[in-house]
Amino acid sequence: MSAVQPLSAKLSRLKSAVSLATSKSVLVVEDSRAVRELLCGYLRQIGGFGIEVAGTLAEARQLLEHDPERFFCAALDLNLPDAPDGEVVDYVLSRSVPAIVLTGSAENAVRERMMAKNIVDYVVKQNSYEIEHVAYLIGRLRENRATKILVVDDSRSFRAYLVSLLERYFFHVLEAGNGREALAVLEEHPDVTLVITDINMPEMDGFQLIAALRQKYRREDLAIIGLSDSHKHDISAKLLKLGGNDFLAKPFVVEEFYCRVTQNTNMVGYVRQIRDSAIRDFLTGVYNRRYLFEVAATLYGNARRGNVVLGALLIDADHFKAINDTHGHEAGDAVLQALASCVLRELRMSDIVARYGGEEFVCLAVLKERQDLEVVCERLRQAVAGLTVEVGGKTVPITVSIGATCELGECFEDMLRAADQGVYRAKADGRNRFVVV
Repeated sequence: MSAVQPLSAKLSRLKSAVSLATSKSVLVVEDSRAVRELLCGYLRQIGGFGIEVAGTLAEARQLLEHDPERFFCAALDLNLPDAPDGEVVDYVLSRSVPAIVLTGSAENAVRERMMAKNIVDYVVKQNSYEIEHVAYLIGRLRENRATKILVVDDSRSFRAYLVSLLERYFFHVLEAGNGREALAVLEEHPDVTLVITDINMPEMDGFQLIAALRQKYRREDLAIIGLSDSHKHDISAKLLKLGGNDFLAKPFVVEEFYCRVTQNTNMVGYVRQIRDSAIRDFLTGVYNRRYLFEVAATLYGNARRGNVVLGALLIDADHFKAINDTHGHEAGDAVLQALASCVLRELRMSDIVARYGGEEFVCLAVLKERQDLEVVCERLRQAVAGLTVEVGGKTVPITVSIGATCELGECFEDMLRAADQGVYRAKADGRNRFVVV
């Protein structure tokens, strides 16, 4: 096996979902040191979870003997020195840890034996790209917890079967017995990524459901997979023409089902990521200047009509040029990232945080009363002052100067100019303080 390669595109997308990080660990059981280190290297590139390793079944038993709940999944070599016939798979599954199996064989007998054990998946470890794929699967399992899939089928037993398959991959699964129920579920859960629907159903069949969904959702916003046990040759063509993304005939091979589900959820995920990246600052992850002015137009209009009290805050990192000159631009980037994360933590989800330029950030906060603005400013100032960033073994302290206003002026730009004057006064008065204008 070759050394770990630089972060690939598919691993990079998983790394961008760092907010989904879990405190749980991945168990890697592999007797080949080269394979083990390669897989662990890829997992570290993704980040967001702990990694514990074993080279034998005995070592795996020791790790799982106490608190097996700390593992959210495991990657298991099928043939170990003390477990040559896959005994490690049965043991790990008995501890309620989902398993991905690494095998050197692609024989049908091995495949059937493994899939009968209700593992997550198996991978033939024939090259470094397949080892990377194992890391990708593990990252996807974590990401899938935030991915909603709606299963629509009037057969309770088959619906339960589909749900069990999807939950094995950690998806958040919703259910409906027909098209009308499905539309009601989507009203409550508009963030569903994929709908898997049977074609033949009472009240509203799959064709009618797809047609109704395409009145509201584009193919890249909501993926649809149609299922049918009909032998009519035009079923798939009709489904795709009506707006379906994919089609599966019943009965299907489980691996194909997972491939279709993964491809379609990936497609929607990629589109969402592209759209999100267009309105996000690449370095800090907060909104960018363009999006700030787009959303500010709506908030400012509501404030002018008296519907809300709008506070505009301009936050400027103190002595930022000195940080770059003394510690280097890597330290400066780390400071900006820590500052952005701190501001996001201290404000509400409904408030807007954007990078305005350089070391400046703008926050738009909807307040209950005008006097709440000072409370928000002081909370932010204290939170940032409590931060330190470690770069190259050196500690870099952070403080900010904040200018803020609730005065609307004639336009939103007037609010920004007033907040900028507040920052100027805060700097002149000694920094690490706020001024409300």
